[in-house]
Amino acid sequence: MSVKQSDYENLLAEYSSCEGAIALLKQYRPYLEKIPSIRRPEQSLITIPLPVARIAQPQTNSASLSGFPAPKVATHLPCELAILMCDPEWKIKLGAEILVLIHRPEEDFSQLLNRWRQIQVYLDRDYEWLMPPTEQHLFSEAAEQIYPLFVVFEQTLDRVKQGLAGAGLPFIMRTSHLTDHEITEILST
Repeated sequence: MSVKQSDYENLLAEYSSCEGAIALLKQYRPYLEKIPSIRRPEQSLITIPLPVARIAQPQTNSASLSGFPAPKVATHLPCELAILMCDPEWKIKLGAEILVLIHRPEEDFSQLLNRWRQIQVYLDRDYEWLMPPTEQHLFSEAAEQIYPLFVVFEQTLDRVKQGLAGAGLPFIMRTSHLTDHEITEILST
Protein backbone atom coordinates (compact mmCIF):
# COMPACT_ATOMS: atom_id res chain seq x y z
CA MET A 1 0.00 0.00 0.00
CA SER A 2 1.42 3.38 -0.96
CA VAL A 3 1.19 6.82 0.61
CA LYS A 4 -2.06 8.58 -0.29
CA GLN A 5 -2.18 12.21 -1.36
CA SER A 6 -4.81 12.87 1.33
CA ASP A 7 -2.47 11.54 4.06
CA TYR A 8 0.27 13.86 2.83
CA GLU A 9 -2.08 16.85 2.65
CA ASN A 10 -3.48 16.14 6.14
CA LEU A 11 0.01 16.14 7.67
CA LEU A 12 1.00 19.31 5.84
CA ALA A 13 -2.14 21.05 7.12
CA GLU A 14 -1.62 19.72 10.66
CA TYR A 15 2.04 20.79 10.90
CA SER A 16 1.37 24.24 9.42
CA SER A 17 0.02 25.49 12.75
CA CYS A 18 2.25 26.28 15.68
CA GLU A 19 0.49 23.66 17.81
CA GLY A 20 0.95 21.00 15.12
CA ALA A 21 4.65 21.85 14.75
CA ILE A 22 5.12 21.55 18.52
CA ALA A 23 3.35 18.16 18.47
CA LEU A 24 5.73 17.10 15.67
CA LEU A 25 8.80 18.18 17.64
CA LYS A 26 7.53 16.27 20.69
CA GLN A 27 8.01 13.13 18.63
CA TYR A 28 11.73 13.89 18.18
CA ARG A 29 13.12 15.01 21.53
CA PRO A 30 16.51 16.42 20.35
CA TYR A 31 14.63 19.04 18.31
CA LEU A 32 12.02 19.67 20.99
CA GLU A 33 14.89 20.72 23.25
CA LYS A 34 15.84 23.42 20.74
CA ILE A 35 12.66 25.39 21.50
CA PRO A 36 13.87 28.45 23.45
CA SER A 37 11.04 28.39 26.02
CA ILE A 38 9.26 25.15 26.84
CA ARG A 39 6.90 27.14 29.09
CA ARG A 40 5.85 29.29 26.12
CA PRO A 41 6.47 27.12 23.06
CA GLU A 42 3.75 28.82 20.96
CA GLN A 43 5.64 32.11 21.28
CA SER A 44 9.04 30.48 20.71
CA LEU A 45 8.69 29.31 17.14
CA ILE A 46 7.41 30.41 13.76
CA THR A 47 6.11 27.99 11.18
CA ILE A 48 6.37 28.68 7.46
CA PRO A 49 4.51 26.09 5.37
CA LEU A 50 5.90 25.56 1.86
CA PRO A 51 8.64 28.11 2.61
CA VAL A 52 10.15 30.66 0.26
CA ALA A 53 13.54 32.27 0.85
CA ARG A 54 15.36 35.11 -0.86
CA ILE A 55 18.66 33.51 -1.83
CA ALA A 56 21.78 35.37 -2.94
CA GLN A 57 22.76 34.49 -6.48
CA PRO A 58 26.35 33.53 -7.29
CA GLN A 59 28.37 36.47 -8.56
CA THR A 60 31.02 36.60 -11.22
CA ASN A 61 34.46 37.91 -10.24
CA SER A 62 33.81 41.30 -11.82
CA ALA A 63 30.47 41.67 -10.01
CA SER A 64 31.97 40.71 -6.66
CA LEU A 65 34.72 43.32 -7.10
CA SER A 66 32.12 46.06 -7.60
CA GLY A 67 31.28 46.03 -3.88
CA PHE A 68 27.56 45.61 -4.39
CA PRO A 69 25.86 42.76 -2.53
CA ALA A 70 24.72 39.78 -4.58
CA PRO A 71 21.12 40.09 -5.77
CA LYS A 72 18.65 37.84 -3.95
CA VAL A 73 15.99 35.84 -5.76
CA ALA A 74 12.85 34.43 -4.14
CA THR A 75 13.07 30.64 -4.30
CA HIS A 76 10.56 28.02 -3.19
CA LEU A 77 12.41 25.45 -1.11
CA PRO A 78 11.50 21.80 -1.77
CA CYS A 79 10.39 21.10 1.79
CA GLU A 80 7.00 21.22 3.49
CA LEU A 81 7.75 23.33 6.55
CA ALA A 82 10.36 25.64 8.02
CA ILE A 83 10.30 25.94 11.81
CA LEU A 84 12.21 29.01 13.00
CA MET A 85 13.09 29.54 16.65
CA CYS A 86 12.55 32.93 18.24
CA ASP A 87 12.99 34.47 21.67
CA PRO A 88 9.51 34.89 23.23
CA GLU A 89 10.57 37.97 25.25
CA TRP A 90 12.46 39.95 22.64
CA LYS A 91 10.60 38.62 19.59
CA ILE A 92 13.82 38.08 17.67
CA LYS A 93 14.71 35.09 15.50
CA LEU A 94 17.34 32.80 16.96
CA GLY A 95 19.95 30.68 15.19
CA ALA A 96 18.38 27.21 14.83
CA GLU A 97 16.04 26.29 11.98
CA ILE A 98 14.32 22.95 11.43
CA LEU A 99 13.24 22.00 7.92
CA VAL A 100 10.57 19.32 7.67
CA LEU A 101 10.33 17.06 4.63
CA ILE A 102 7.22 14.87 4.46
CA HIS A 103 7.43 11.78 2.29
CA ARG A 104 5.30 12.46 -0.79
CA PRO A 105 3.11 9.96 -2.64
CA GLU A 106 5.11 7.93 -5.21
CA GLU A 107 8.40 9.45 -3.97
CA ASP A 108 11.35 7.08 -3.71
CA PHE A 109 14.41 7.44 -1.48
CA SER A 110 16.62 9.17 -4.06
CA GLN A 111 13.94 11.79 -4.75
CA LEU A 112 13.39 12.50 -1.04
CA LEU A 113 17.14 12.71 -0.38
CA ASN A 114 17.63 14.94 -3.44
CA ARG A 115 15.07 17.40 -2.04
CA TRP A 116 17.17 17.70 1.13
CA ARG A 117 20.40 18.02 -0.88
CA GLN A 118 18.86 20.79 -3.00
CA ILE A 119 17.93 22.67 0.17
CA GLN A 120 21.51 22.33 1.42
CA VAL A 121 22.80 23.83 -1.84
CA TYR A 122 20.32 26.72 -1.73
CA LEU A 123 20.91 27.58 1.92
CA ASP A 124 24.69 27.39 1.63
CA ARG A 125 24.44 30.96 0.31
CA ASP A 126 23.28 34.10 2.04
CA TYR A 127 19.49 34.00 2.40
CA GLU A 128 16.51 35.44 4.24
CA TRP A 129 13.02 34.04 4.75
CA LEU A 130 9.85 35.47 3.32
CA MET A 131 8.05 35.61 6.63
CA PRO A 132 4.34 35.13 7.32
CA PRO A 133 2.42 38.45 7.48
CA THR A 134 2.20 38.35 11.28
CA GLU A 135 5.99 37.92 11.64
CA GLN A 136 7.34 40.23 8.94
CA HIS A 137 8.85 42.55 11.55
CA LEU A 138 11.37 39.88 12.57
CA PHE A 139 14.92 39.89 11.27
CA SER A 140 14.88 36.77 9.09
CA GLU A 141 18.39 36.18 7.80
CA ALA A 142 20.33 32.92 7.61
CA ALA A 143 20.53 30.44 10.46
CA GLU A 144 23.53 29.41 12.50
CA GLN A 145 22.44 25.78 12.10
CA ILE A 146 19.89 24.03 9.87
CA TYR A 147 18.39 20.71 10.96
CA PRO A 148 16.36 18.36 8.76
CA LEU A 149 13.45 16.26 10.02
CA PHE A 150 11.85 13.70 7.73
CA VAL A 151 8.33 12.40 8.24
CA VAL A 152 7.46 9.02 6.75
CA PHE A 153 4.32 6.91 6.92
CA GLU A 154 3.81 3.30 7.98
CA GLN A 155 3.17 2.43 4.35
CA THR A 156 6.33 4.21 3.14
CA LEU A 157 8.61 1.74 1.38
CA ASP A 158 11.16 0.09 3.67
CA ARG A 159 14.02 1.18 1.42
CA VAL A 160 13.12 4.84 2.08
CA LYS A 161 13.26 4.29 5.86
CA GLN A 162 16.43 2.21 5.51
CA GLY A 163 18.04 4.87 3.34
CA LEU A 164 17.25 7.68 5.81
CA ALA A 165 18.63 5.59 8.68
CA GLY A 166 21.72 4.71 6.64
CA ALA A 167 22.33 8.37 5.76
CA GLY A 168 22.04 9.29 9.46
CA LEU A 169 19.06 11.56 8.84
CA PRO A 170 16.43 11.91 11.59
CA PHE A 171 12.93 10.75 10.78
CA ILE A 172 9.70 9.93 12.53
CA MET A 173 7.01 7.56 11.35
CA ARG A 174 3.37 8.63 11.34
CA THR A 175 0.35 6.45 11.10
CA SER A 176 -1.94 7.65 8.37
CA HIS A 177 -5.21 7.40 10.26
CA LEU A 178 -5.15 9.14 13.64
CA THR A 179 -8.43 9.44 15.46
CA ASP A 180 -9.64 12.84 16.67
CA HIS A 181 -8.88 11.67 20.22
CA GLU A 182 -5.26 10.82 19.28
CA ILE A 183 -4.77 14.20 17.61
CA THR A 184 -6.17 16.01 20.65
CA GLU A 185 -3.93 13.95 22.93
CA ILE A 186 -0.79 14.77 20.91
CA LEU A 187 -1.61 18.48 20.82
CA SER A 188 -2.35 18.64 24.56
CA THR A 189 0.86 16.91 25.76
